Formats: sequence, C-alpha cells, structure tokens
Amino acid sequence: MAAVQAVKKFKTVVFFGSAKTQVPPWGGDARLGDRVLKHVLSVLEERGNHEVTVFDPVTVFGAGGALENDGELKAPHFFFAGGTAPPAMDAMQQTIKAADCYLIVSPEYNHSIPPALSSMMGHFGGSNFAHKVSGIVTYSPSPFGGMRAAVAIKIMLSELGCCPISKLAGIGTVADVLNEDGTPKEIDGKPSRLLGQIPKLLIDLEWWADATRIHRETHGLPG
Repeated sequence: MAAVQAVKKFKTVVFFGSAKTQVPPWGGDARLGDRVLKHVLSVLEERGNHEVTVFDPVTVFGAGGALENDGELKAPHFFFAGGTAPPAMDAMQQTIKAADCYLIVSPEYNHSIPPALSSMMGHFGGSNFAHKVSGIVTYSPSPFGGMRAAVAIKIMLSELGCCPISKLAGIGTVADVLNEDGTPKEIDGKPSRLLGQIPKLLIDLEWWADATRIHRETHGLPG
C-alpha cells in the first residue's frame, strides 16, 4: 500500500456560536465574540496551513444564507430527498463533509450551548462530521471563559462523530484581553497568557486531523 503523505493544508471549518446583534443596556459590544473570532482567524492565518471556512449564524440564518430563516431547525438537510435541498444548503453540507477538522468558537449562554450553534450544526447529519476531530475555543466577559459551555459542546461534538481533542482554550474577560480588531491588548507590557492556549490547541488539532485523515485514506471508514 502506498504511503500517505502528511497533509500540507487542512480544510478547516470554523463554527461561530453567537448570533447576537443587540448591544446590552449596560453597553459594550453587541457581539463580544467578534474580537475572539478575529483573533482565532489571525492565528490560523499566521500558521499558514489552514484553508478556513467560517460559518457565522448571523449570515447563515440571515437573508440569502445557507439556512435562511431556519434558526429553529424546521428543515434539516437530511429531511430533503437527494437533489431537492436548497443549493446554498447543499454547498454548506459539502463543505462540512470535505473538512479535515472543525473549530468551534463559542460563548456560553445560560451556562450551556448557544442555540444558534446547536441549530447550525444540527441541520446536518453526523455522517458529515464523522471520523474527524474538533477543537473548542470558548469565551465570556467573566473570568470563567465559557468553560461550562465547553463541557456541553464536547458532548455534542462527540455525538456528531468529530471527536473533540482534550485541549481547550477559554478566553475570559475578553474586553480586557483583546481589542475590537482582535489584536491582543498588552497587560504589563505583554499579551495575556490566556491567548497562548490557542496555538497549543491548534498544534494538537492539526496532529489529530492529519492522523485521522491518513487513517481514513489508508483504511477507509468502518462498516
């Protein structure tokens, strides 16, 4: 059997968990996570080995989006007969299925998974995600960094079949750590050590993404 070469670029799908557009009455960002998402994407770009697709619920569920006006999950992709799903939904499904790995960037809503995230991913059957890996970056305005959501998201990802790696990244007190453009704020002359979690997570994610890809190509899928 011919040797399989390590992948040069990973097809990486980033699912963003927040659909907020409303500025809270106490002020601040309408969507604090935009800072985190921008930072994560900049780290992926710096690494130079990821072809990134971002699925943001504001655009995915918005006008002209792949899941337009279906945040409630009324019509999942697998409820359509072959060839009858909306073309944009089919395109999203194909992108998910072709991915080498998944990265979740999410806040914590009511100590759990944001409904926009679970709906967006739940529109597509587990066979699209299966036998691959995923990583989780959570955030919050509090010091806890969304860790309670990360625990719940891990279970969801496991059931979809894209096993979450053990390393997590949790970014707390986001407005103190990142500027609006996603660049790090300096604290005592240097960026917050919290941001160092993200490159470490990506190193692990890449290792597992390459390992699972090679195994799929050399051994096929089970069953």
